[in-house]
Amino acid sequence: MTPALVRDLLEQVARGAMTPAAALEALGRFPVEDLGYASVDHARGLTQGHQEVVMSEGKTPEQVEGICVALAEVAGSFLATRASAEVRERLLARFPRAHENVLGRTVRLAPDPEPAPTGRGTVLIVTAGTSDLPVSEEVAVVAHALGNPVARLTDVGVAGIHRLLRHHDALRAATVVIVVAGMDGALPSVVGGLVQVPVIAVPTSVGYGTAFGGVSALLAMLNSCASGVTVVNIDNGFGAAVAASRINHLS
Repeated sequence: MTPALVRDLLEQVARGAMTPAAALEALGRFPVEDLGYASVDHARGLTQGHQEVVMSEGKTPEQVEGICVALAEVAGSFLATRASAEVRERLLARFPRAHENVLGRTVRLAPDPEPAPTGRGTVLIVTAGTSDLPVSEEVAVVAHALGNPVARLTDVGVAGIHRLLRHHDALRAATVVIVVAGMDGALPSVVGGLVQVPVIAVPTSVGYGTAFGGVSALLAMLNSCASGVTVVNIDNGFGAAVAASRINHLS
């Protein structure tokens, strides 16, 4: 449930296109729907500005489907992240119109029609290596779902820094930059020294033994000497996208 949906219901009642009883029925499960195994928060759009997103990891395929059905029935849309192949297959069978991102492990049922982006500028996703793409694709899907124009620079890590420097115009044109990197986690510091906008760093669990599953990259990013670099948790593409979207929607 979003402010736009509530407003639409009220406008339909006001012009006689919907009875008060029908509007009340539409709001019947608002704000929380109890499924037994989950309390679906249909008020999330009113409190945080976006629909509740389904973290599929740790849930059974049946539970993920049930939550997505509840969201779709009220809002006509849903976004499921960290979705296994089994979960994705199940959701696509139930919702043929939904879109799957295999690399990002997401399934999204977009509103129909999908509204135009409302973010004031572009969220640029800078990915260090191809191995980091699963996390950066999660970033891209979430940022797009939250109403942001999205652009990508892929495989531009510090092992060949000239690959990044040739995209100077794209870096300067972005409103927010999200940098996704594993290994030594150095790329956010480089980007932070090139731009004037917020930089959100996402450490990934990519790397050899002493990368410690992303801990080395996380510590490197937390200790960045570049101004304005903010860091989210390891592999947390979702958190980075939400933070970037909030920045991009500030008036």
